[in-house]
Amino acid sequence: MSALTLFGSAGAQSEWKPPARFSRPDIGSDEGGLWALMDREETRLRRSPFVIRDARLNTYIQGVACKLAGAHCPDIRVQIVHTPLFNASMAPNGLMQVWSGLLLRVESEAQLAAVLGHEIGHYMQRHAVEQLRDLRARSAFGQFLGLFGLVGAIGRLATLAGAFSFSQEQERDADRISIELMRGAGYDVTEAAKVWENLLLEVKARPGGDTARNPMFATHPPPAERREMLAKMAAEAAAGISGEAEWKAVFKPFVQEFLKDEIQLGQHDESLALFTRMIARDAAQPMLLFARAEIYRTRGKDNDLEMAITDYAAAATLGNEPPEVHRGLGLIYRTRKQFAESRDSFTRYLERMPEAPDAAMIKSYLEEMKS
Repeated sequence: MSALTLFGSAGAQSEWKPPARFSRPDIGSDEGGLWALMDREETRLRRSPFVIRDARLNTYIQGVACKLAGAHCPDIRVQIVHTPLFNASMAPNGLMQVWSGLLLRVESEAQLAAVLGHEIGHYMQRHAVEQLRDLRARSAFGQFLGLFGLVGAIGRLATLAGAFSFSQEQERDADRISIELMRGAGYDVTEAAKVWENLLLEVKARPGGDTARNPMFATHPPPAERREMLAKMAAEAAAGISGEAEWKAVFKPFVQEFLKDEIQLGQHDESLALFTRMIARDAAQPMLLFARAEIYRTRGKDNDLEMAITDYAAAATLGNEPPEVHRGLGLIYRTRKQFAESRDSFTRYLERMPEAPDAAMIKSYLEEMKS
């Protein structure tokens, strides 16, 4: 079905309606066999230590999925996976994965709904069944199954994206369905374009800014086209809720952990773009300033160390800063042979975090700087 027949001509009333709930296919059929395989992979995923089992977060995100899915709600099962990259995926049996890196990047419930709605769109149009059959024909099905056993093996994402990807027309359909589902659930559909706009800023921040090399963009319509299409579709929509405050309240307990995950990825330019955007929205968060300072310090280009000192100091001025703020300052001052400042910073760090994993190393630095 083409996008035109699915959604009508430009400016026309949408003709798309959600399908009825799917019946479980017969185990002897091709599709039934695929469902059974995915059921087994889902069982493996549920046992994984990378699955985030926080009851409040899971209930909230499952609730958003249900608002969008409507009658399909009982068949959609969301699993949140601790993997610090932007990704979500949907299996034909109703299993949806949402990665922690995606959660770090959405700014509101409506933006989360845009991504979940996109995946539900694939499910409702049975895109995954089409693609899985194609993969089986190409003897690539085993590679796709790796996606559901990935749980942290970040380096395989690009390989998997090449082995399993929807067509650009299917991606456009899923985007359009996402807007329809958001509208039906009362969300602000203008938030959908912001998701890809923000992610595009990160990709462009890397040297070369090549979106084609990013697996999230290589298999989707060009980012500019996608952003413009979503914005155009949202222009005539009625006002809806963004749910920014609700999302921030639920996600707050995970911010520090997921920021540290992002720092450890070592993708300095993309992380700087992300953290700078987050600080622009909420400059009074010492953890955000600390996170950006860590990227500046570890990247160490040009005047990065000066920028790091500025952010560390701003975080300390706000108060309730992470103890690691003083560790970062101590390391920079030690490198610069500003030993008095380094000793003072390291001492503050150990006072705040006496059982730090690197306490022995920091104490050795203090001893070294006595002479």
